[in-house]
Amino acid sequence: MNFETIIGLEVHAQLLTKSKMFCRCSADYASAPPNTHVCPVCLGMPGVLPTINQQAVEYTIMTALALHCTISDYTKFDRKNYPYPDLMKGYQISQYDAPFGHRGWLTVEVNGERKKIGITRVHLEEDVAKLIHHTSPDGETYSLVDVNRAGVPLMEVVGEPDLRSPGEARQYLIKLRSILQYLGVSTGNMEEGSFRCDANISIRPENSPDSLAKVEVKNMNSFKAVYRALDHEAKRQRKVAAEGKRLVQETRGWVEERGRTVSQRSKEYAHDYRYFPEPDLPPLVLNRDWVEGIRSKLPELPEARRDRFVTEYGLSPYDANLLTSSQAMADYEEDLVKTGEPSHLSLTERAKLGSNWILGEISRIMNANNISIADFRERVSPERLSQLITLNSQGIVSASTAKPVFEEMFNTGRDATDIITQRGLSQISDTQEVREVISQVIQANAQAVADYKAGKEQALKFLVGQVMKITRGRANPNLAGKLIIEKLKEG
Repeated sequence: MNFETIIGLEVHAQLLTKSKMFCRCSADYASAPPNTHVCPVCLGMPGVLPTINQQAVEYTIMTALALHCTISDYTKFDRKNYPYPDLMKGYQISQYDAPFGHRGWLTVEVNGERKKIGITRVHLEEDVAKLIHHTSPDGETYSLVDVNRAGVPLMEVVGEPDLRSPGEARQYLIKLRSILQYLGVSTGNMEEGSFRCDANISIRPENSPDSLAKVEVKNMNSFKAVYRALDHEAKRQRKVAAEGKRLVQETRGWVEERGRTVSQRSKEYAHDYRYFPEPDLPPLVLNRDWVEGIRSKLPELPEARRDRFVTEYGLSPYDANLLTSSQAMADYEEDLVKTGEPSHLSLTERAKLGSNWILGEISRIMNANNISIADFRERVSPERLSQLITLNSQGIVSASTAKPVFEEMFNTGRDATDIITQRGLSQISDTQEVREVISQVIQANAQAVADYKAGKEQALKFLVGQVMKITRGRANPNLAGKLIIEKLKEG
């Protein structure tokens, strides 16, 4: 029997506010000593009263608008009751039946086409404390609680089960994170825990509306982990079904080192959180003019920017999609183009050159050094890179030489012209000088010469390569090829 995979994602994103959700404690807790960003409110002390962080509310509505959600006229906060060591009060202030936004959507690229994925709801709650687990030298295990994270504004985006593969799920997460970064409401950093994902996955027979038992997968802290975990889980469920065994509704955790999911707890019955309206916070009636004011401040979002890169800059949809998936990368491309260099090239040509450098050498260096485009920009600004691109396009430095010059720019912070001048790397375009090297190459490579005269075009590339080798990449390759042909025709 053939099965279809059904996936829905629940994403939590910490919001970039200065203070916590319901108190004035600083939300910048990442590098702070444990339990230093705390007060009676986030410690859950008796008798304290929460107050709503307006900036967090605005950020949540901004996100809901960007995801095409309907914004509620009336909303409220609720108490979600459950006992757990990282929950200081014994309940979490969240939202239940009246979220800020509902019935939205975003699009992902599937086989070159855009697919609309539904958004069930966008709501706001508070984050919980962090448990740190230890094992003592004598083998005793214990846990410590750091309350710094408790109360940080946490936005949840619940997606519809419209995803049909791990690849689609990964694209959805990349797109959603990109939107949050463009809005400036979250860092979207999965490794630091500011962007977290739980996945619900099940399978169903093709052409059937009924899915088998749904499994929740947790502990995925990277896009790669999400893909691998869902791919493994989809295969595991198919294997269980093929063996005639019963799939059970449960929560499973992803174990990166073992490349598999493991059962954590059964979910035969939904947990009773005993939601009820938060008595210490008033309901919120959202003024429509205020909501429209937030809408008017929405920036150009990834999809619109991607389309503009295609129409205005003439980039391919593939390249434009890669560039605009990161706001910082798209900004680098725009700034590179806006320098107006190389001035003798058209806007489209400058954009294509910039795209080639960003998706090629810049991405290579970023991956090799494990840095972001923002870190790279601090070392090589768009203005300084445009100088190198100009020198290359003018024939002053060859493409093969431009790459090591670029790497030295990154490593030393020096300008391209300084490096080229000091190391004598400017391209040789003097005809007589190139002819002298060609004579040496022809004399030393009789077999290649014979092969070319016998009609083997590949031999010409070999001879040009030998010229480039002798000149250490400084010869103009087009000129070298032209002069070699002339020389061989002479006899």
